[in-house]
Amino acid sequence: MFFLFCLVFGASAEARADDVAPEKPYTQWYTGSLISPSGAEAKAGIFGWEPYYSYNQPVGYFGANGMSHPLHPRQETVSNSSLYKYGITDDFSIQAHTAVNYGWKQNNTTSGLKFGDFPVDLIWRFVNADPVHYIPMFNLFAGVSFPTGDYSHLGRSEDGVGNGSYVFRLALTEQSTYTLPGNHALRLRMWGTFRRALTAARISDVSSYGTTKGFQGYARPGMNGQTGFSLEYGVNQRWVLAMDLARDWSNGARIWGQQNGTSNVDRIRAASSDWLIAPAVEYNWSPRFGIIAGVSTYFAGHNTGINVAPQFAFNSLF
Repeated sequence: MFFLFCLVFGASAEARADDVAPEKPYTQWYTGSLISPSGAEAKAGIFGWEPYYSYNQPVGYFGANGMSHPLHPRQETVSNSSLYKYGITDDFSIQAHTAVNYGWKQNNTTSGLKFGDFPVDLIWRFVNADPVHYIPMFNLFAGVSFPTGDYSHLGRSEDGVGNGSYVFRLALTEQSTYTLPGNHALRLRMWGTFRRALTAARISDVSSYGTTKGFQGYARPGMNGQTGFSLEYGVNQRWVLAMDLARDWSNGARIWGQQNGTSNVDRIRAASSDWLIAPAVEYNWSPRFGIIAGVSTYFAGHNTGINVAPQFAFNSLF
């Protein structure tokens, strides 16, 4: 159904009244929406850098039945995540993603800036856009996330920013463009991602899996992923209104080992899911430089937190 939808609707559409002179066309400039993954770089040798800055404010919790509940205590976080992408060929790119966090909860803070796990992906644009023949652009992502973030033997739970496992990453993205009446551009992106742990993490004492002092054993993250779509509407060449809608899902992590050397532990945490929306505004100085600001929030789900995250990002191509 995904491919059928893209092939039917992934074409540029032009419309104007017969008695009105057409406006002078222009090339729309984009920064990219807050959540949607972008495809391979347009040309070999292009380097892209996009730093994100965000503040994460928990406001509640979705229980197993999907009902919202108050959340206490609340761990707030400020973070910088940066995306680096390089075009190896016109259709093949490599990208890496770094994340640095600082969190606090009830007078406790992280023991400094915490560097998260480090994903690296290869991106192949295997179908180029051809609006004349109703064909959108398709990209395939494949990569691995390296366990560089703290996850085990933590001094405090706030320090847990990694999962300790090598994780396989796979994604498929689609992008199509439209020209609406009044010469306004509309860009549609759709995507689906999948993550699966390749290894188990050796954990001890306090960990990012919720274990406490005296635990010795292992943990493996559950499979997880995201599906979603984004719309970017060009008010004019520089200003763009953007919106993402996405659903996250995650199977529960498995934890096994011993507590205090006597009690055997083998449990699987509850699966979770959520729906999020992220409206934003983009401003682009040129085709190579732009900024986006907006907020993402969860509005439905189960076994997951409800967060509001104001954020902004700067996009640059060299």
